[in-house]
Amino acid sequence: MMDFTAENRPGDSGRPAVAFMSALFAGGWIWDHPFARLGRAGWPVLRTNEAICALPRQVAGSIERLGDALLRACDAAGVDDVVVCANSLGGLVAIDLAGRRPDRVRGIVVSGAPGLTADPDVGLSFDRRGSVRPFGDEFGERMVAALFHGGRSLFSAERMEEVGTMLRRPEAMVSMARSLKATRAYRVRPALDRVTCPAMYVWGRHDRMTPLDPWLEVLADYPGNEVRVVEDSGHIPMVECADEYTGALEAFLGRCAGVPA
Repeated sequence: MMDFTAENRPGDSGRPAVAFMSALFAGGWIWDHPFARLGRAGWPVLRTNEAICALPRQVAGSIERLGDALLRACDAAGVDDVVVCANSLGGLVAIDLAGRRPDRVRGIVVSGAPGLTADPDVGLSFDRRGSVRPFGDEFGERMVAALFHGGRSLFSAERMEEVGTMLRRPEAMVSMARSLKATRAYRVRPALDRVTCPAMYVWGRHDRMTPLDPWLEVLADYPGNEVRVVEDSGHIPMVECADEYTGALEAFLGRCAGVPA
């Protein structure tokens, strides 16, 4: 069964590696900015290459199995302690992994996680088998509107075509449907109760896919966590407001590792 492959850059010894996890339909390229900047600053960095829905349905449809797949990618790269950075569905994986594997996870940085609101309209529809497919010519426009503040895509045409091509593969469509089902069933509050490592939640103020307010309400019960709101961003602050996101991440990492950012 296929696992994630990963790009890894060793850094200074004594620091935990920053493990960037792919999102549901976007691969490791959404992490270009923090991956490059942290690597230049000497942080060990790793990012998974494949989008979650490119993995087999048995893995993509399980929050726990996705976390285990991430750790196997770390193992293959010789990475032990990690700070997991994840967006969208990956955010639930990071929370779950922190609760299950405190021996490995030194911190988590979560953005745009689902689990507290209904599925958004991103131009996808379901058939009777529970698979999912692009919804005609409007798919790209509707997805961009859901992802980005202001409706302007920050993905290249090639990246958007890559996503569309992937979603036209029957196995990828089933994997996506299984992933969405897993997010609906996941119990967020009990998972948060199990997290003992430092955690930072970085959310776009205008996130339409996974709105901010329900998460602010829940996280108010966990005052030890750090919450950063990115005012001019939608669902993907590491792309839309890359400098602000990476700056917040650098400061958080310094606290996790006990070294200057």
